Amino acid sequence: MFVLDTIAHRLKRGCETMAYPSGPAPALPDRHGGALKVDAAQCADGCDACMPVCPTQAITRPAGKSVALDLGRCIFCAACVEVCPQKAITQTGDHRMAARRREDLVLGESGHEQIRLAEALDKKLRQLFGRSLRLRQVSAGGCGACEADTNVLGTIGWDLGRFGIQFVASPRHADGLLITGCISRNMELALKKTWDAVPEPKIVIAVGACAIAGGPFIGNPEIRNGAASVVPIDLYIPGCPPHPLTTLDGLLRLLDRVEEKPHKSRGGA
Repeated sequence: MFVLDTIAHRLKRGCETMAYPSGPAPALPDRHGGALKVDAAQCADGCDACMPVCPTQAITRPAGKSVALDLGRCIFCAACVEVCPQKAITQTGDHRMAARRREDLVLGESGHEQIRLAEALDKKLRQLFGRSLRLRQVSAGGCGACEADTNVLGTIGWDLGRFGIQFVASPRHADGLLITGCISRNMELALKKTWDAVPEPKIVIAVGACAIAGGPFIGNPEIRNGAASVVPIDLYIPGCPPHPLTTLDGLLRLLDRVEEKPHKSRGGA
């Protein structure tokens, strides 16, 4: 009877895995804010109100230009959004933030307002990894937040395995690394050895502000200010921590598994 009751209960509840990416993406919580946007045209001459409030020095203002916002350094505290008198920096509510190149995370200075989203791997790598991607997760000095939100992807609501993506225990069974944490000096050698143990061809994904640039600890002599100083990076996923939807979107973009849909920003665009 217990088995029959369990089956009946499951049938009653139905499928609890989200329809994304074939269906609409679930909305981010209000306090998350999503990706930031920089409108250079609204940036007032001489104004630098946003710079001193940024805890990770993610905002600079080159001479004669508008602000430059580095979302790789950003911890998405929204302090800059609150103090900007011209509303040149705004939240979009968009979960899509993954980029292939580090410079694509810098907004404003180079002329683009929003992140240039990640392109897929080349055709040969997609043929190798597109149906079965195994990742070894390395916490190289993380606080546990990025690690926890990465683990969420394995739960029933997300079911990362339905895309053929799984986390494995050994780098020798992996196609690449998913790195979190600020890359402490104590973890530098361990990360390098883990990278060396992954068979070729291999990829590396940096998840979170710490893995991308050092996060709140940037500049500390005991860290390496991001994984790129130790291993080559193929995908950057910003956030502190990134929402699980942001990480999933980045992984699927890398494998060319996302059919682009328009996103309605919180500004109405």
